[in-house]
Amino acid sequence: MPARRARRARGDGAVYQRKSDNLWVGMLDLGIVGDKRRRKTVYGQTEGEARDKLRKLQEAQARGLALLAPTHTVEQWLDIWLSDIKAHDGTRPTTLTLYRGLAARYIKPVIGNIRLDRLNPAHIQRLIVETRNSHTSRGRPPSAATQRHVHKLIRNALGDAFRMELVTRNVAMQVKAPPMARQRRPNLTVDDARHVLKVIEGERLEAFYVLALTTGLRRGELLGLRWDDVDLRSRQLHVRRALQRVGGELRFVEPKTSTSLRVVVIPKLAIGHLATHRARQLAERRALGAAWRDHGLIFASSVGTPLEPRNVNRRWDDLREKAGLSWLRLHDLRRGCATFMLAAGVLDADRREIELADAIIAATSLDSAPAWWPEDLFGSWRLDDLREILLHVIAETACHAGHLDAAGELIDGRQWIVLTE
Repeated sequence: MPARRARRARGDGAVYQRKSDNLWVGMLDLGIVGDKRRRKTVYGQTEGEARDKLRKLQEAQARGLALLAPTHTVEQWLDIWLSDIKAHDGTRPTTLTLYRGLAARYIKPVIGNIRLDRLNPAHIQRLIVETRNSHTSRGRPPSAATQRHVHKLIRNALGDAFRMELVTRNVAMQVKAPPMARQRRPNLTVDDARHVLKVIEGERLEAFYVLALTTGLRRGELLGLRWDDVDLRSRQLHVRRALQRVGGELRFVEPKTSTSLRVVVIPKLAIGHLATHRARQLAERRALGAAWRDHGLIFASSVGTPLEPRNVNRRWDDLREKAGLSWLRLHDLRRGCATFMLAAGVLDADRREIELADAIIAATSLDSAPAWWPEDLFGSWRLDDLREILLHVIAETACHAGHLDAAGELIDGRQWIVLTE
């Protein structure tokens, strides 16, 4: 008489092959819940696959995961993640707007209807491929940066789902991110900068562009400046806020990072332009009289209200075409400022490595270093490691060292822009 099989203990689960389609089924008994016996079922093409899934289910149960809780789809989880988590963890409003746009355009149409617990690496790979083959709202293929943003977004969303034990793994971690763009961008030269300064002469926002080039402030930081943030006598400028369009309206928000709250020394060239700009603004204010809507802004509209950031960019597009530098984005003035300061050797040799850690040029502007830079300019830093650009340390060091007050000789006879009155 054959030996009797030992009875399975409750919670061991059962694995069998279904005759209707030959799928292997793993079933975990969860006991009586609400006067009804509840079970959780997994499926596999082989017995081993079904047993592996059942084992993971048992491990999740042992960790206290609520196996009977409603399972969200990717779309549902993204909505919850953005509204209940990211909206309250210090994420900037503009970043939230970016995330929502990326989720709506690229992620939800491809994998939005898939349940979180059924998401696998193949789905993420398909998302990457579909994103690469799609088009933006302007009808162009998405940039490499956009593709990487999409991968980062789903990876972070699934990371929080894993920490909250809604999934047993973060499948996006198993898929390589799209490669970085290797497109070589032109470098802003000293001659280009001089030419730009000539082209913008007489512009209503001439001081705006001069400050962008000589201090490296971001567009939103410049637009958020008020006159009480500036002391022309001591040549100090306090960055306290930024102006951005969020949710369809202009708002003053905190600067991008905690270190963005800073004091910047203003070069003499910019001091002169700011004084001229102030006189022009006072004339506009007197002409309008009671119609002037005072916000105390340095860079305001013709009636005193905050400037629309996109309009500033549109005007810059006209100016760069006039200068014959169609590749020169407004943000490139900020990067050009850092490039010139580093090339001019304004960093103290003993503190160079420390300051470079706090004042690094974005890697996208350094795909190819100018031939006239010394090989050891960055010491042990590699170009691919250069990410953030925090220019206040460089600016203060440069001004106190006198590098921004007179023309400095660069390698091979190149000259720094003459920043004198």
